[in-house]
Amino acid sequence: MPLSFPSRRLFSIAAALILLVGIALPAWADFALPPLPYAADALEPAIDAATMTFHHDRHHGAYVANLNAQITANPELADLSLEALQGRISRFPEAVRNNGGGHWNHSQFWAVMAPLGQGGSPSPELLAAINGSFGSLESLQQQFSQSAAARFGSGWAWLIRRPDGSLAITSTANQDNPLMDLAGLERGTPLLGLDVWEHAYYLKYQNRRPDYIQAWWPLLNWNEVNRRFQAAEARA
Repeated sequence: MPLSFPSRRLFSIAAALILLVGIALPAWADFALPPLPYAADALEPAIDAATMTFHHDRHHGAYVANLNAQITANPELADLSLEALQGRISRFPEAVRNNGGGHWNHSQFWAVMAPLGQGGSPSPELLAAINGSFGSLESLQQQFSQSAAARFGSGWAWLIRRPDGSLAITSTANQDNPLMDLAGLERGTPLLGLDVWEHAYYLKYQNRRPDYIQAWWPLLNWNEVNRRFQAAEARA
């Protein structure tokens, strides 16, 4: 299920109520950095604590701060949730595209990982869709890994649900994602996305991106992917 955040308008209503009782609100509350759903060292040894802390606090934190800095110059952002913004990203300048995409992409990235042994397995419904689109779960993993490894430079690999109900693997550059209304992207509902920017793995793996991808698979939170797939099916 794609992540969604309250619009600034709803926040403003809540802010007014809170201010009536004299409680100050943080300046960054327009878009907020979500906490990690597990400890920074919970994904070791595949992803080390230093990388998780650096990646979440500094990189994702910077996307949130930079997106909030764009609200004054782009007041339309005040009425959009983070998810809704992705579908209208073409209307905004590049700074909004990069930072809004970075915020959404990373928010889903933390959610689709879990400590070893806690991620579950594909639901029967999702597994049937995987088999129908790729032949087998093993084939999906192989094709997805190839797409992630082949992404030139910085970007993401995605498993999406197409509007026709089929599943597909796609890849985007930089902080773009399949929700964005941009030419050249295959649009669909992201079920999971893997970050293949170097900052996601370089401290541990250096230039060995395929090793990072292989180590990442056991961390996949299939419970969350199942939930996203079910939500996408319900909306269809």
